[in-house]
Amino acid sequence: KTAQRRNLCSFHSSLAPEQPPESFAASCVACWVCVLSCLLLACCYVGSLYVWKGNLPRDHPSVIKRRCVSVLLVAALSPAAVKTWTHWVDVSVLELMGVRMKGLLPALILPLLLTVETFTSVPPYNVIMRFIFPDGGSWRLCVRDAVWLRNQVVAPLTEELVFRGAMLPMLVPCTGPTAAIFTAPLLFGVETSALAHTVEIQNDFRQVSLNTGANSTEAFFLYTSVFGAFTSFIFMRTGHVAGPVLCHSFCNSRGLPDIGAALQHPQHSLLLFLYVLGVVMFLVLLFPLTDPFFYGAIPVCSLAPPSASVC
Repeated sequence: KTAQRRNLCSFHSSLAPEQPPESFAASCVACWVCVLSCLLLACCYVGSLYVWKGNLPRDHPSVIKRRCVSVLLVAALSPAAVKTWTHWVDVSVLELMGVRMKGLLPALILPLLLTVETFTSVPPYNVIMRFIFPDGGSWRLCVRDAVWLRNQVVAPLTEELVFRGAMLPMLVPCTGPTAAIFTAPLLFGVETSALAHTVEIQNDFRQVSLNTGANSTEAFFLYTSVFGAFTSFIFMRTGHVAGPVLCHSFCNSRGLPDIGAALQHPQHSLLLFLYVLGVVMFLVLLFPLTDPFFYGAIPVCSLAPPSASVC
């Protein structure tokens, strides 16, 4: 442990040589404070959903509007938290959070193609077209639907900005990129499990609970942790938050693969084969489609030790 602290101190020293020596000692014990800061940011995000009093259901338009305002405000303030922990880096806060132009086009396309691979039980072309043109291209109806705006726009945008764009730059200098990929989703899962969010969406995970024998809280925690790790991986490999936002929006539109319905289908063998094929293709293409070659230098990787494998 002493050696690890010494290495961490030297790492911070190399990043901020202009700081006085006494600040290096403080940086050695700052990691747990950084993790607590991320936990506080998660509390602010999830807690902001419940500051509004009332007995209306979560899908009521007025409830959706108030909650959207809350999470958008938290997301807008999150760069200040990143600036606090990365003031010694010669990179803009927005670039560290994945808001940049270089490599944007591949960041919009390749991660989405990778995500679509898990839905090959349906022709990928049809999957993408239904996502781009919902309800037969009726965007006018979609933008007037508060539930659609929440699920497809506000929730993916704000969650990825806060839990990927803001938290990963704070975690990477202390934990390294690999550990940060798995830590950030746990913070969201813990907070949402601790609050009433899982009760509100228990119907969305009823089928998962029946298939796995787990309750809705366990199913939700597992899903958010696995999916959060995936989008964190995308963020670390591409340096863009746009890819995780699109993947998040796509998965919200598709939901979980209905394995139970596939088993009852007359051509269940073919459907199951296609599902397995999708998983295999996803694993095969995971690293090639997220190769930093397509996206240029990754700003958040400037915070990680040179030997970090993910970067």
